[in-house]
Amino acid sequence: MRIAKRDIPVRINAPGAVARQKTNFGDASGYGMISGEYFSLGAGTDISPLLQGLEGDLCQSPHWGYLLHGELTITYADGTHEKTHSGDLFYWPPGHTVKVGADAEVILFSPQHEHSAVIDHMLAKMAG
Repeated sequence: MRIAKRDIPVRINAPGAVARQKTNFGDASGYGMISGEYFSLGAGTDISPLLQGLEGDLCQSPHWGYLLHGELTITYADGTHEKTHSGDLFYWPPGHTVKVGADAEVILFSPQHEHSAVIDHMLAKMAG
């Protein structure tokens, strides 16, 4: 799920301050500590091979985040694809992979336990 800034409902519009809020933007129930993450990803990067061996060969951690710049294509467990563009807020539920269309800078907020396990798995794959 992604949403462009212009599509996020304005809740407060006062001189010098605009606050936008998109409610019901994913569910964090049952997760413990959250980690803040910053990813720099080069065009053409595809994390799919590094996810092989995980459930469904996909990242099983949800993420909430903001794409500072770049373009990402997210593929979900059901085979659907979604493009995330510069300036988008997003929620990626468990069961996804990421391919980078244009150099990207991404801020993520993820359940620490779940995403650390995915990152550790990716590191092990990279180490061979």
